[in-house]
Amino acid sequence: MFHTPMRATLALLFAGTLSLHADVKLASPFTDHMVLQREMKVPVWGTAAPGEKVTVDFAGDTESTAAGSDGKWRVDLPSMTASDQGRVFTVTGSATAQPITLSDVLVGEVWLASGQSNMDFSMSSKVKSFAGVANQDQEIAAANYPGIRILTGTATKTYTPQDHVAGQWEICSPETAPAFSAVAYFFARDLQKEIKVPIGIITMAFGASTAEAWIPRDALMADPQLSPMITRFDAAVQKWKSTPHPSPGPTRSEDVSAPFATPSPLATPTPTPTPIPSPIDLTTAASPAAGTPRPRVRRPRAPGDPVQDQHNPTVLFNGMINPIIPYAIRGAIWYQGESIIGGEPGRALYPRVQDTLINNWRKLWAEGDFPFYIVQLASLKAASNGPTVREAQATVLHLKNTGMVVTIDIGDPKSVHPKDKQDVGDRLCRIALANVYGRQIEYSGPLYQSSQVENGVMRIHFTHIGGGLVAKGGPPLKWFTIAGADNKFVPADARIDGDTVVVSSPTVSAPVAVRYAWDTYPADANLFNAAGLPAAPFRTDAPAPNEVVGD
Repeated sequence: MFHTPMRATLALLFAGTLSLHADVKLASPFTDHMVLQREMKVPVWGTAAPGEKVTVDFAGDTESTAAGSDGKWRVDLPSMTASDQGRVFTVTGSATAQPITLSDVLVGEVWLASGQSNMDFSMSSKVKSFAGVANQDQEIAAANYPGIRILTGTATKTYTPQDHVAGQWEICSPETAPAFSAVAYFFARDLQKEIKVPIGIITMAFGASTAEAWIPRDALMADPQLSPMITRFDAAVQKWKSTPHPSPGPTRSEDVSAPFATPSPLATPTPTPTPIPSPIDLTTAASPAAGTPRPRVRRPRAPGDPVQDQHNPTVLFNGMINPIIPYAIRGAIWYQGESIIGGEPGRALYPRVQDTLINNWRKLWAEGDFPFYIVQLASLKAASNGPTVREAQATVLHLKNTGMVVTIDIGDPKSVHPKDKQDVGDRLCRIALANVYGRQIEYSGPLYQSSQVENGVMRIHFTHIGGGLVAKGGPPLKWFTIAGADNKFVPADARIDGDTVVVSSPTVSAPVAVRYAWDTYPADANLFNAAGLPAAPFRTDAPAPNEVVGD
């Protein structure tokens, strides 16, 4: 009927038509060995040919739907009880030749772990040069917990939201543990030991990233104080696209958490342009004399694609968070704060950025106010870990269902990456055990509540006294300062009096304010509670951490 050339052309067209047919595919978080969240609906989604019927079978339940005109589909599995029995998870498409079969799927508790390099910090220094926990060989050798599964997302920065991020669920063993996020692993280990169900962790973290890098565009644009971030970012992207570029050279190590460092648009509270600071490398800064801040070494950085700069807004949300929404999770743990750009204005804006991130993630997951627990920065002789940064982080406590781990006692004076991640995981786990899993335990160190002047001294009241206040290592209490109306803070005498601390100085007869651990490196600050948890730094001349700041 057709000449040979015509038959060949039609064959090619037919082959092209077949290639357009999309087999059923699952979204990124669904792989062998995964953990599904117990006791809530479990969204399952992916792509298929438009109109294709898709059926999901798991644990005796079958759910079906048809892919939309855009090829996307979703079903919700009903609430399930925890199970450590590895079962088969099957997805079948009516027009797809072979079903998708995932093996060894458990049901338990799933948490998201995100942030910058201290969350990305791996168990082994052989995986990341800046990482490696204390006693890493022993910890890794003991990491034999088949009921713990961790999915680590591949670092991905994009300009627009993506549907896929590479990564797969790994069973916890001495062979896989070296690459795990140390904080995520210790949190999961301690949690599983207590609640005895499978634990799944989805780790989406990236070194030196800012908080706004993890927030979607529309959330930032909706806030007049945050929208300048997007405006500047878009301008930088357009400039990059319109400018010829030389061949790329070696990439800058992502191991460095470089606070305030970026060639990208700055996060400022108003649209007023702010000078862009040079990058800061904490790993090469010389050690100063005792008691003085460590100088920050600034180094030049060649201009690069703004989208590949983790300091810029939205890029990590687009590449790493959007692809995993709405995978059912119990909550999130977050370790970020060394990278805040814009100097003092940027630090002042951080509470707003932090609130926006949490509120937006909760909105997108549509699970209500799921638990969100942060790690306050450890002691470090660098401005990135200064008291105003910790104060900004502490404002998280005004949001529902949040918690904060204090780590000023486990820092390293010279490294932004302290190796004691065991205590970080333990303290995060305590918050979850008390607030999610019903354990009657103290989960926080003392938090400043209020103060009053009494006959020339100031009496400080706390929440979370946890069986009583303690001067760890014995009295006297350290790192308390006091000031009068002249606002000149001097070292103070401080003593525990019941559930309060009384602070005074012979040189301040009429005190008006007290500060505690108000320094970059107050590592020997020794106010604890009887549960062994350190008090959070505070100042009485600012809002208490659990008060609402701003509007």
